Amino acid sequence: VQLQASGGGLVQAGGSLRLSCAASGRTINTFTLAWYRQAPGNEREWVARIIANGATDYAHSVKGRFTIPRDNAKRTSYLQMNSLKPEDTAVYYCNCRRGFTDDYWGQGTQVTVSS
Repeated sequence: VQLQASGGGLVQAGGSLRLSCAASGRTINTFTLAWYRQAPGNEREWVARIIANGATDYAHSVKGRFTIPRDNAKRTSYLQMNSLKPEDTAVYYCNCRRGFTDDYWGQGTQVTVSS
């Protein structure tokens, strides 16, 4: 599976962005799709995930502001980010995982939130 992330950019605090992660190479219906982020000087941290049955889970820092829909027909996951804060500034990475052997990462897309 190859993942292509897009949609990052510069936005003012309080604004919104939608990231996309398009998968190619195989279908992803049975995969868990997730987003992670890494701010300068910090370790990569998990942000959100959606499992195959559509159940979602979010990091406490983004709960209520971010959502992670998926479109299996388009082989795409999204990260809808609302009410953005400067502390959301990071490189965002998408991930596609199933079991212990299928684990794929996108290249990252920069999100910068100005105060």
